[in-house]
Amino acid sequence: MINCGISRWDDPNLINKKLKALTDQPIWEVNDDYYENEVLKYYDEKCTKSKAIYEEAKNYIPGGVQHNLAFNKPFPVAFAKADGAYLYDKDGNQYIDFLQAGGPTILGSNYEPVRKAVEELLETCGPVTGLLHESELLIAKEINKHMPNVEMFRMLGSGTESVMAALRIARIATGHKRIIKIGGAYHGWSDQMVYGLKIPGSRALLESHGIPGGAYAKTDEVRPNDLNMLESMLKKNKLKGGTAAVIVEPVGPESGTRPVAIDYNKGVRELCDRYGALMIFDEVVTGFRVGIGGAQEYFDVVPDLTIFGKIVAGGYPAAGGVGGKKEYAQLMAAGLATGKHRAYVGGTLAANPLSALAGYTAIKEIARTNACEIAGRAGDRLCDGLKELIERYGLPFVAYNQGSIVHLECTGAMSYDFSSRFFVKSALSILKKKEMIYNRKDSMERMGAAYMANGIVTLAGSRLYTSMADTDDIIDEALNRFEHVFKQVVKTDKCSGK
Repeated sequence: MINCGISRWDDPNLINKKLKALTDQPIWEVNDDYYENEVLKYYDEKCTKSKAIYEEAKNYIPGGVQHNLAFNKPFPVAFAKADGAYLYDKDGNQYIDFLQAGGPTILGSNYEPVRKAVEELLETCGPVTGLLHESELLIAKEINKHMPNVEMFRMLGSGTESVMAALRIARIATGHKRIIKIGGAYHGWSDQMVYGLKIPGSRALLESHGIPGGAYAKTDEVRPNDLNMLESMLKKNKLKGGTAAVIVEPVGPESGTRPVAIDYNKGVRELCDRYGALMIFDEVVTGFRVGIGGAQEYFDVVPDLTIFGKIVAGGYPAAGGVGGKKEYAQLMAAGLATGKHRAYVGGTLAANPLSALAGYTAIKEIARTNACEIAGRAGDRLCDGLKELIERYGLPFVAYNQGSIVHLECTGAMSYDFSSRFFVKSALSILKKKEMIYNRKDSMERMGAAYMANGIVTLAGSRLYTSMADTDDIIDEALNRFEHVFKQVVKTDKCSGK
């Protein structure tokens, strides 16, 4: 495949076996002396401006930050500059950026050709008019060029909005009401999708605060990588009026944190066809990252609808959209309803000229530069280096990758699975292990703080995104910094998973 960033696909059973071994023993983390005298010292002495900003921000912003990704132990670092593979904080400290804004900047941060296109637009048109702009057409055509299955595309403001639209389309198209999601997957924060987040089988127990039960009454959750459980749910739903759609993250829930078998998506496609449900690919992370044709090209699967986000605006705001087969996508047609059923979608700033042009330019540049393959090779090099370090220091950590999406599991905080058709059994299991899960999450964030103090930015200390800007030298330097942290890791007497 041209411009594909995935060179290999690991067996999810082997990964899960390693993760099970990780959670079956006490937590391994950086020792207290190193954490208190080196990590915390770095923050106290080198990040004084960040700390001052955060302390004042707590007076005006709930929790002190506006975005979940921004909060890190012991306090969030305030960044002032992004350039390729690097970030710079307010105090001038340089970091290797493996967060990449949560995934969208596969070309590298603040990529010049995209920035220049945006600057020219701002000089002439400005960021938004509220009316038609040619860039809307350009991005829709460019997406169709690389993903022929996306015959029509409607740009929206976020992945969350796009999922909401896709589910409305599915219900109109099929006449069915129920939606099946895979446990642990993240599909935005709309009421019906804040269900079974992070931990499979958790249903509404962990994150669904402030949401009436009726909001997710038509949402079902099944175990990751389990086609038998999916078919059982589809059969069960036939008695309840049918399933409108099955929505999946194609590399597995939480951006591949729970990997799936190479043929899993084809199995989902077959089951959707058999039971009259639409198949929705959530390619918010994978679209234009794992390959220019997305995960659907890699897995050779044709979804009915595709969700976009992240890269679709080239690292600029208002990144979202939904597209797919014309018969379904046209159900979002703008304008008056003309008496026909259609999915109502909106957003004053959706598909604004700035976001649409940035996305169009970024996708063209990804194709021109072969960015997916370059970033994927960097991901392979980083992952292989982490595996070697883990083995060298005798650590139980688990590293694996899907191209430029690299996973480093040090505590296994998110690797639990309570999937069951019996809610009471599942609920009791979660409540019993809830404190242990949070302890492991706290330790994961502690490791993230140690990485940050060594000039490495990660996503919560457990996920890393590589970009085209990550040269071999940069990856090797990052591995040197990881090694410095791994040298300080010890086995603690904190909870095991048994």
